[in-house]
Amino acid sequence: MPASVGRRWLYCLPVGLLSAVFIFLPAVTCIVLAAQDPGLFLRMVKDGEFWATLGNTVGFAFFSVSSELVLGLALALLLNARFAGRGFVRAAVLIPWALPAAIMAMGWSWMLHDHYGVIGDALGRLGFLSGHQKAWLAETGWARFWIVATDVWKTTPFVALIALTGLCSIPNDILEAAKMDGAGAWARFRLVILPLIKPYLLTALLFRAIQAFGIFDHIWVMTGGGPAGATKTLALYIYEVVFRYLDLRYGAALTLALAAIVILFAGAGRLVMRHGEV
Repeated sequence: MPASVGRRWLYCLPVGLLSAVFIFLPAVTCIVLAAQDPGLFLRMVKDGEFWATLGNTVGFAFFSVSSELVLGLALALLLNARFAGRGFVRAAVLIPWALPAAIMAMGWSWMLHDHYGVIGDALGRLGFLSGHQKAWLAETGWARFWIVATDVWKTTPFVALIALTGLCSIPNDILEAAKMDGAGAWARFRLVILPLIKPYLLTALLFRAIQAFGIFDHIWVMTGGGPAGATKTLALYIYEVVFRYLDLRYGAALTLALAAIVILFAGAGRLVMRHGEV
């Protein structure tokens, strides 16, 4: 084996060890635990809370990711325009994405607090609330709304960054040629820009959907899955089964189910991306 090849494998060793400890070993452990009782999967099918939390997870993923794609693309188009201070603005909009999810969730929980939250106070002073405060996170509809809204606030810059990369890769000659052919701004966007950045948008969609299906810390800090389980996702349910009820085998089976859903979605996304490349 050439020395250069051996050196490359040596550089990969730390990542390989970390992956083995934090990914492959837990995965094998889950498979072993779940395989000890095949009846766990029948129990899962009959478990109403499993289906309820799965529905919450799918709903959260759909509304948050779809909103992020639309807003991220719009933000990328704005950041791609030429204006003074563009470099500073591009860096500033990434701040929400750079914040740790737990810290972001704590900040929003404080702003939405039903006694001293600044959002309720501001809306009350403007006349949009009868009082100066509202229990935003104690009502089912508002709790779900704010969970999605805060996730969109945090991760839209990530989608915008990927979309902006795609926009920057489009040669100006193509856009100028379309403009000379009489294509207006909307026609250039629909017929030229959107098809060329489609692979970038699909990549952002795939990454964000996988992350959304596994959402935990954000919701755990803001609502803990409440009120009355309205924001409890499958990841929170797995945590509850394992650490509150100490049912490791059923928790392992639930984890495998979540992993299977994510893998199927990722595989479908990859097929769509390949189809678009042909």
